[in-house]
Amino acid sequence: MMHLLTPDNFSDYELIDCGDFEKLERFGKYITIRPEPQAVWPKVYAYTEWEKMAHVKFVPKSSSSGEWKKIKTMPDQWELAYQLNSGNHRHEIKFRLGLTSFKHVGIFPEQAANWDKIFSFFCNKPKARFLNLFAYTGGASLAARAAGADVTHVDSIKQVVTWANENMQKSNLDNIRWMVDDALKFAKKELRRGNVYQGIILDPPAYGHGPNGEKWKLEDNIAEMMHSVLQLLDKEQHLLILNAYSLGFSALVPENMLQPFASKNKSQLSIGELYLQARSGVKLPLGVWGSLQKH
Repeated sequence: MMHLLTPDNFSDYELIDCGDFEKLERFGKYITIRPEPQAVWPKVYAYTEWEKMAHVKFVPKSSSSGEWKKIKTMPDQWELAYQLNSGNHRHEIKFRLGLTSFKHVGIFPEQAANWDKIFSFFCNKPKARFLNLFAYTGGASLAARAAGADVTHVDSIKQVVTWANENMQKSNLDNIRWMVDDALKFAKKELRRGNVYQGIILDPPAYGHGPNGEKWKLEDNIAEMMHSVLQLLDKEQHLLILNAYSLGFSALVPENMLQPFASKNKSQLSIGELYLQARSGVKLPLGVWGSLQKH
């Protein structure tokens, strides 16, 4: 069965509307207009309403960069919080957001659904190890560390790893292991070292580059990556989450990659789509996922 997964209780974030290849979002007190290639349908709210609400709009200058045009006064950097809850365990994680030249603000809010899953899994597992590949500004790393896991965070961009470290400190956490490395190379090195992890998440981009110019293309490299990652996963107790934000991927792709491991190790295999529910009523799809879980 395919599951639709969306954040449940994210008071500091809201998707207000999306359509015509754009999305209108609230991050804390500030409302942004950004490009969104999945939003192929018409806007629900009139664009004049969007402009009345928005503080800032991203204007693309090329396929990979652009600039922000401020409509109302707002800072270039601000904070956002997310409350993790699992039974008697609670922790508020915080993020520094910013207006970057590549349209992102420092968080993928749809991933909060996975942060909850990670936090719940690692609570009461004090010696468990967690690996976050393509880790960006570290939402999953913060969730695992808040639950007490030993966390390794891997991203190829030094400035992004520095940003994630700042988020760790804002969240009153410590001792995350930071690695500026190519994710595929790092996974292979960990395999050679004989390391094992109880939790792994990977959220690879459609295209990307490692710190030394290594090229990543999802369709070309994901099979090799999963071959290494599945060998790093503890067979007796594990949580693995694979996200794939690609316009061409079906949820059957992660299912086919994870099914042999699930059958051999008696794991619970789930697949589905991540989405955000807009205030206007539409659902914005934001990639497919597959997960393996065994307590």
